[in-house]
Amino acid sequence: MHAQRVALVTGANQGIGLQIAKDLVGHGLTVLVGARDLEKGKAAAQDIGESAHAIQLDVTDQASIDAAAAHIRNRFSRLDVLMNNAGISRARPNQSFEVAVKTNLLIDAPIEDVRSVFETNVFGVIAVTRAMLPLLREAPAGRIVITGSSGASLSLNSDPSNAHRRMFGNYSVSKAASHAVMLAFALALEGTRIKVNAACPGFTSTALNNFNGTRSLAEGAREPVRFALIGDDGPTGTFSDENGAVPW
Repeated sequence: MHAQRVALVTGANQGIGLQIAKDLVGHGLTVLVGARDLEKGKAAAQDIGESAHAIQLDVTDQASIDAAAAHIRNRFSRLDVLMNNAGISRARPNQSFEVAVKTNLLIDAPIEDVRSVFETNVFGVIAVTRAMLPLLREAPAGRIVITGSSGASLSLNSDPSNAHRRMFGNYSVSKAASHAVMLAFALALEGTRIKVNAACPGFTSTALNNFNGTRSLAEGAREPVRFALIGDDGPTGTFSDENGAVPW
């Protein structure tokens, strides 16, 4: 068995995922850089250092997920942390951010676009978590973290004074669903050594928002990394950002 704790970060070849991977290596973990494009994953891993290893992982492809789980067991024989970070804000990668915003509301979004966003942000989280659970159950202290979003909070967006509610559409609905997925796993795993939480990185500058975010990657990675490293007395089934609990 690999001597160091092992973490898998999905969508780790860029953005917050890459920063999370760097930070976890800095805390002494071996990190698997999950990437749909293996070459991009290898480039990211090389940039991070010798404790980072690229792994091909498309969260919308069950064969890719199963192959990743088998590779982790065969090469490392352990998985201590699963960071469900991969996510998309729009269904079509080449679509401009401005067009994506205009077609984000559920009254406008093509149903195939809604399904595509859910495939990554919701079903991908379920599929990857289920595939990695056998390894996480064997870990001394398994940790599952989902990158959440306060912009998907039903409570906050129910407030008429919240300007963000005008943008509450496909992406936000999918992230709200992912929060529910997190809680479902946390409740199902109560009584085990696995803790499951959702962490909001805040409005971080990434490709997800066309780099309009106001927080740096280092700032955005703090809360996900904190949850990855919590001790046995840490919480499970919670949703928070750096300022504390975020309303559901």
